[in-house]
Amino acid sequence: MRSTDYSFGSTAAIVTSTALIAGLGAASASRATVVSGLLVVALADNLTDSISIHLYQEAEDLDRQRAFRSTLVNFAARLVVALTFVALVVLLPSAAARAAAMAWGMSLLVVLTVLLSRERGLRLAPEIAKHIAAAAATVAASHLIGSLIQEQVR
Repeated sequence: MRSTDYSFGSTAAIVTSTALIAGLGAASASRATVVSGLLVVALADNLTDSISIHLYQEAEDLDRQRAFRSTLVNFAARLVVALTFVALVVLLPSAAARAAAMAWGMSLLVVLTVLLSRERGLRLAPEIAKHIAAAAATVAASHLIGSLIQEQVR
């Protein structure tokens, strides 16, 4: 299996899940709301991205069997990663779930970056820094949005 088959889905699930947990947590959303949001994204957004990737691959005239396999692996990777975040939110108290989700997400992103960097022969530290910075910016923006919404609702 090539990293291109699972890297998009895994990265999307990591960043989207951590951002959703941070944003909804800052907005004081209930556990049920956070779990519902994660599951909707894990299914609806995942299907949309998978279909989009598949159509793109067909437009690029990629081998049909490879395109189909890549689409399925992308969908499965994203679903499995997203479900790990659901488990954290279900099993842990809210504050602990948020902290664990951030640590888990950044750890997964580092592991994925290491695998991709080795495969492509890239320097590890700059790649990790770039990917963590992008994810952190997304999580911070989501937290800010949730905080602003919470302030306006009061």
